[in-house]
Amino acid sequence: MRNFLFTSPWRRQPWVFAWLCLLPALTLLGAFTYLPVINSIFSSFFSSTGSGSTLYTGFDNVHYLADDPVFIKALTNNAWYALFTVPTSVILALTMALWVNQKLKGRSFLRLGFFLPTLLPMVAAANVWLFFYEPNIGLLNRFLSVFGINGYNWLGDPDTSLGALMMLTIWKEAGFFMIFYLAALQSLPSDLIEAARLESPSRWYRFRKVVMPLLAPTTLFVLINALINAFKLVDHLFILTKGGPNNASTLLLYYIYETAFSYLDQPYAATQTLFLLAVLALVSALQFALSRNKVHYQ
Repeated sequence: MRNFLFTSPWRRQPWVFAWLCLLPALTLLGAFTYLPVINSIFSSFFSSTGSGSTLYTGFDNVHYLADDPVFIKALTNNAWYALFTVPTSVILALTMALWVNQKLKGRSFLRLGFFLPTLLPMVAAANVWLFFYEPNIGLLNRFLSVFGINGYNWLGDPDTSLGALMMLTIWKEAGFFMIFYLAALQSLPSDLIEAARLESPSRWYRFRKVVMPLLAPTTLFVLINALINAFKLVDHLFILTKGGPNNASTLLLYYIYETAFSYLDQPYAATQTLFLLAVLALVSALQFALSRNKVHYQ
């Protein structure tokens, strides 16, 4: 087989061999990415009749998005969720990476401690934090009772349920992003760092003028992944709140799941999915555009 591929006429037409090498990946990408997107676009033009059949309705599903209060609530929750968890996780990850990159005793155990939450499945992590948030015997309320503060229903209050989910996400995600920053810090050119140390004794100056510009590609990568995770992580909702109370903690992907599998309205769920894809694509494009002059690759 190898001799057949590398002999004429394959050698005179290398593009054919290149496409053959790409064929397995393109097949999987098309089957599990592009075909579902095309199917979602096609399904969004129909509506479920409730008897298992569908009816062509054109753009009615799109118009219904603007009038759906639960969808608006889920979108608003997800926007606040992303605005808080993404920058907080990135800043915390960078701080931890800078800390464990120094010469410290027990540095390996410290790195392991920061990365350990990442190893837990989200469902397992949610069960751990469920013990923290439990109103009667939860660890947080036991800590507050030491100061004479009564227990609080963190997951049952509309004012705190979404924030409780945010804290779990930050705890789970920061250690994962720390690994990327740590790898980037260890790959920085030592001559540039030494030159910056000779130029200025201020650590803050070296960090702002030398380290951060060199970490810009990693920061862009982490920001995009953190943003995508903020819209796709919903496992903890099934354990902690199930979107309640009164949709106070409902996120967009969780509402899409409920629409498709609880309400059995897959055409409307397809419309919501396309809206979510469009939002993620637009925000990612804006991130690339705004960082074009600040991100430089070697």
